[in-house]
Amino acid sequence: MAGQHGHGPDFSPVFRAAFADLLHWRRDVRRFRKDSLPDGLLDEILALADLAPSVGNSQPWRIVRVESQARRDAVTRLFEQENTRALAAYDGEKAELYARLKLAGLREAPVHLAVFCDPDPEQGHGLGRATMPQTLAFSAVGMVQCLWLAARVHGVGLGWVSIIDPQAVRTTLDVPSGWELIGYLCLGFPEEEHLVPELEREGWQARTPLQTRILTR
Repeated sequence: MAGQHGHGPDFSPVFRAAFADLLHWRRDVRRFRKDSLPDGLLDEILALADLAPSVGNSQPWRIVRVESQARRDAVTRLFEQENTRALAAYDGEKAELYARLKLAGLREAPVHLAVFCDPDPEQGHGLGRATMPQTLAFSAVGMVQCLWLAARVHGVGLGWVSIIDPQAVRTTLDVPSGWELIGYLCLGFPEEEHLVPELEREGWQARTPLQTRILTR
């Protein structure tokens, strides 16, 4: 059905409200149930995420499904090492609060995905990235956001692990040295649901008004 401007899909007010709910509920999940995803669900979510736009239609993301328990354990140890170093950067009450935060669900999540960006994909023939080569990484980040929303539609939570050394992850997963780590992702059904982000609930940092991030020139 044509939309209100005569072309494209017609997204009803009900759908638009549901989409707003989806954005509100797209939380970073760290507490997962250990039960596996239903057969075929991860493939469906990944197929939706792969519809993401990319510079020059290059689709530079490379997704590694980390199924080896030995590799998962190695990545978990990498996180724990970096998390200990990160804690040392704080002191006083902030350090006490940081130590209480649960910042990854690596041991519980049934699905581990490592998303990389190929820095020089043949696909796309270089279109659109000569002056801004970082648009390749931006494209991969956009795919992750689409993945996040697609997962949430199915009730699946996603946690993005950033406290981790990219080079060590590349080595652990035995991928090409030139690939850039975009994110190490944990997926699974959430153990609990919250509308308010965990960092806000724990008193680390509240969200701030949009107006503080909009400039007029």
